[in-house]
Amino acid sequence: MPFKIVFTEEAERQFCSLPSRDQRILEAAILSRLQQQPTTPTKAIKRLRPNPLVEFELRAEDLRALYNVEEDEVVVLIVGRKVGNKLIVEGEEFGGHQDHPAEPAG
Repeated sequence: MPFKIVFTEEAERQFCSLPSRDQRILEAAILSRLQQQPTTPTKAIKRLRPNPLVEFELRAEDLRALYNVEEDEVVVLIVGRKVGNKLIVEGEEFGGHQDHPAEPAG
């Protein structure tokens, strides 16, 4: 049974802020990798260290989608680009581990 892919409002906004080429790359990765086995670790899917925000990361080139799996849904919470060891979300370094987990650092 395929998983339903759901974006939060923030993730949808972050996705739409990407260039259209990057949107196509990330959308293809999400559809091909997260509909069937979103919790199976692969080169593209990584379980993150325990934290209160997200459990999994999908990698597609330098793009990232951070998500949780809830029953039969994959909930995409954050979309960004990896630059070095930083996650850039809507042009800002993501600081999800800080006081306000859903907001970019700034």
